[in-house]
Amino acid sequence: MSMIKSRMARPAALLALAMSTLSGVPAAFAADQTLVPAQSELTFVAKQLGVPLNGRFKSFTAQSAFDPKAPQTSKIAFQIDLGSVAVSADADTELVKPEWFNTAKFPKATFQSSAIKALGGGRYEVAGKLAIKGQARDLVVPMQLSQSGALSTATGGFALKRLDFKVGDGDWADTSIVANDVQVKFKIVLQGVPAQ
Repeated sequence: MSMIKSRMARPAALLALAMSTLSGVPAAFAADQTLVPAQSELTFVAKQLGVPLNGRFKSFTAQSAFDPKAPQTSKIAFQIDLGSVAVSADADTELVKPEWFNTAKFPKATFQSSAIKALGGGRYEVAGKLAIKGQARDLVVPMQLSQSGALSTATGGFALKRLDFKVGDGDWADTSIVANDVQVKFKIVLQGVPAQ
């Protein structure tokens, strides 16, 4: 088993980080803004045997009806294609398996906002539900919004515990091999957000 763990450590860390995205499909709503995929990114960092592993999701979508002047009535939702996880060739192959993301059964991770609060200075606090691999958890995400011309950029980051979402089942539940904590960062570029 030690040989298997050694070989799987990278995939495990990648999976842990990937788990920082979502898994049920959020309720549909009329989106006012359009995602600019080429300028947006969703990345994560997990640790395997104490060594940071960097990964990203190549495919995700967003629905946004966000008004900086009325955040309390705004809504944001994300869907992440878990099969688009990218860390390394070996890890990517392992992370889609049942012990990790189980993409055959749970192809998407999802986030649906429930409340958005303005903190001042272009800073917001987005509360909502994150779902991965059939497990849903409440999450509060800090977000910074900046605007340039027709484009608005939302950036932020948060920490997740992969085992809360059953990412890394069985032997991979051992956090001495793959850490439980996963750090997630995002940069979401949108077109059509009203001026602050």
